[in-house]
Amino acid sequence: MTTPFVTPAWLADHLNDPDVVVVDGSWYLPALARDPRAEYLAGHIPGAIWFDVDQYADLSTPLPHMLMPPADFAALAGRLGVADTDTIVVYDGAGLSSAPRVRWTFAVMGAKDVRILSGGLPAWRAENRPLETAEVARPATSFNADFDPGRVALLADMQALVRTGHRQIIDARPAGRFAGTDAEPRPGLRSGHMPNAISAPATTLVENGRLKSPDTLKAQFAAAGIDLTKPIVTTCGSGVTAATLKLALEQAGARDVILYDGSWAEWGGRDDTEIVTG
Repeated sequence: MTTPFVTPAWLADHLNDPDVVVVDGSWYLPALARDPRAEYLAGHIPGAIWFDVDQYADLSTPLPHMLMPPADFAALAGRLGVADTDTIVVYDGAGLSSAPRVRWTFAVMGAKDVRILSGGLPAWRAENRPLETAEVARPATSFNADFDPGRVALLADMQALVRTGHRQIIDARPAGRFAGTDAEPRPGLRSGHMPNAISAPATTLVENGRLKSPDTLKAQFAAAGIDLTKPIVTTCGSGVTAATLKLALEQAGARDVILYDGSWAEWGGRDDTEIVTG
C-alpha cells in the first residue's frame, strides 16, 4: 500500500515541482481560540495555498463544513490552482488534526494523489525549514471531479445501519461525549451516541502530531472490539476527526471504510434519531 504521508525532507525537495501543490488545511474547534487564517498569514510553507474548511463547503446547509456539490468543488479547486492530476500535500498547524479531512475531501472528489505532511507544520518548523507570509495565488487550472457517493454516508444510510448493523459504526469523539457525560461543544446537540456504535477517540490514535504505528493502532482497535475485516463507517462531531479515524483504520489494515459527513452535528441535532448514553 502506498503511504499517505510524505516527510518534510521529501516536500522540501519537491516544493518547486510544477505538479506538486501544498495545501494548508488548518482548522480548530472554536474552544481552542485559534485563528487558522491568521496563523497561515503569519507563516506557512512556501507556496502553500489556504484551504478554508468552513467556507469551502456546502453553505446551503446549517451543518458545518459539509461536502460541496462536486461541480462546485471542481470549480473551486480550479480557481485555487489545483488539478485532479496534481500531487496534493496537505498539512495543518497541529501536526495531524484537520489535514486528514482535507485530504479525504480532495480524494473523494476525484484527486488522484493526495498526501499528508508527516508531523504537519510543527515538524516542518522543528527542522528549521523556511516559511513565508505572503498569500499564495496559483494560476487557475482545471479539476475534473469524479465523485463516488459510495464513499460517503448520509443520514438515511446511518439510520439503516443502526437498524441492520451492516457496517460497524466507529465514533471518533472523546469518550465523555460518546457516553453522554460531557456536553457537546456545539449548542443544541443532545449527548450520547448511536446505537451499537463503538468508541475510538481520535486523540488516542495520534502521538506527537503523527499517527501511532500500524501495529499499535491494530492492537487498540482490537481491544475496542473493532473487526478490521468487516465494513466500517466513521463518525465524529462534524466530520473532521472521523477522517483521522478513517485514516488510522486504513493504516491498521481496514479496507472498507466510509465516512458519515453530517456526523453528530446532524444526528445529535435532530429529534427523530435514536441516542444511547453510557
